Amino acid sequence: MDPYTNPFSPGAGSRPPQLAGRLGILEDAKIALGRVAQGKSAQSQILLGLRGTGKTVLLNEIERYAEEKNYLTSFIEAPEDKTLTEMLYPQMRQALRKMSVVESARSLANKALSGLRNFASVFKVKIGEVDIGVEPTPGVADSGNLEFDLTEMFVLIGEAAKASGRGWALLIDEVQYLKKEELAAIIVAVHRVGQKGLPLVVVAAGLPQIAKLSGDAKSYAERLFSYPAVGALNKEAAEDALVNPIQNEGAEIDPEALEEIIARTSGYPFFIQEWGHHSWNVAEGRRISFQDVEIATSRALARLDEGFFRVRMDRLTNAEIDYVHAMAALGRGPYKSTDVAKQLEKAPSALGPCRASIIKKGMIYSPNYGEVEFTVPLFDDFLRRNR
Repeated sequence: MDPYTNPFSPGAGSRPPQLAGRLGILEDAKIALGRVAQGKSAQSQILLGLRGTGKTVLLNEIERYAEEKNYLTSFIEAPEDKTLTEMLYPQMRQALRKMSVVESARSLANKALSGLRNFASVFKVKIGEVDIGVEPTPGVADSGNLEFDLTEMFVLIGEAAKASGRGWALLIDEVQYLKKEELAAIIVAVHRVGQKGLPLVVVAAGLPQIAKLSGDAKSYAERLFSYPAVGALNKEAAEDALVNPIQNEGAEIDPEALEEIIARTSGYPFFIQEWGHHSWNVAEGRRISFQDVEIATSRALARLDEGFFRVRMDRLTNAEIDYVHAMAALGRGPYKSTDVAKQLEKAPSALGPCRASIIKKGMIYSPNYGEVEFTVPLFDDFLRRNR
């Protein structure tokens, strides 16, 4: 079929043609944004899921909803090599400058900008290689304690936003890469603005271990945030994600072809887009057949192996590669750490640092005590194909 009309969009954060199976999560976010805008309490959200489940897509949709509700929005992706203060400074500054042009909010926004200069100075925030050369004004966001100062900044921004008749929505992707003290500071700040009824919302997304990490950071985190699970689509939603876009382009898919794609992808949205994309391009008529999907499977796996999977494998050391291969050799996860150790013929305690390093890199996580599992769906299949 015509590749120019291919409805499927495999890619990191690319919006699929249909957000199947996610309406509940989006509706909860809409309600929370609406309540907070009215000064009512609502839980912020941390979306939890493996890679390829569409968390970033949902964050983008929630950002769009927030803008429709007159929020100023800021979107950051937490990398492994930057501090939270470095990422937040330009976003907070931009939001406050927009608020400062509103007459009713000008004085509060300028007060917050003054605090932000202190914040940048005390945490030595840099733009490029140049220090933010500011003289701090004593007493505003300048203690050097991240929990205190970030909370004060969030309150200042929330007050300015309220005076401007708007809200501020901060969206954080890959939140698992935040340091424990940074995550704790976000939680404390959200807690305080909630107590004061200020129009500020934080929506984050990360790997499944974040629920535990946030609870470890602050015991009351479970009351401040909801933790919607973003997993594989059920059969009905997976069928909708494939059939509706195809039919909207005036084409069809055979039932057995549909079943094969769902089986191959295990219902994960990213893989559904990948298989749908290749199946469409392979098909010669206006109908995708089982044979088309078979050809598409070899193309999809080749592209995934060289890109999506390989780029993650390249981040691991030789010892870490041995560890993940040992996991895959045991079949489907989750895997007991003791079983992985037996596979490697080593003591579990000797493998602790290696396991911790792979977890830190976001390749595996611990779903339960003494267990490990891949954060990338179908990664075990890739390892067995490429042993």
